Amino acid sequence: MALENTTLKNLFHRKGYKMTPQREAIYLLVKSRRGSHLSSEEIFDLLRDEHPGIGLATVYRALRVLEDMGLLHSLYLNDGKIRYEANDDTEDHRHHHLVCLDCGRVEEFALDLLGPLEKMVQEKSGFTVQDHSVKFYGICTTCRKVQKTGS
Repeated sequence: MALENTTLKNLFHRKGYKMTPQREAIYLLVKSRRGSHLSSEEIFDLLRDEHPGIGLATVYRALRVLEDMGLLHSLYLNDGKIRYEANDDTEDHRHHHLVCLDCGRVEEFALDLLGPLEKMVQEKSGFTVQDHSVKFYGICTTCRKVQKTGS
């Protein structure tokens, strides 16, 4: 969701929130780091030099607001942290993730193969799927090469 400052301000107002400098900075940071899947602690670390008054509790609260507004969504990758990424209006659904169990690297996988399954779910149950999230866990190509060479 690529928003100009005035559009972002209007969205905050429509949703009943105030656009604070901290909320704006957090949203812009996460949006600019597409594919990074940042944790709240990483966001805090990246922002505190530019925004010395920001606290970790502020980051937590702002992330909840931004997720509630639909600007960000959270992702749990079984590493003990909730990670965040900007919502992308060009996708019908959230993209999928490939998570390496060896190095922890996360890759995005945009191919959506679940369309037929969603249609079947709707036909069989009457349930309308709004979104889905898929994570594949395995070993990335880099780690497989290292394992193969034994280094």
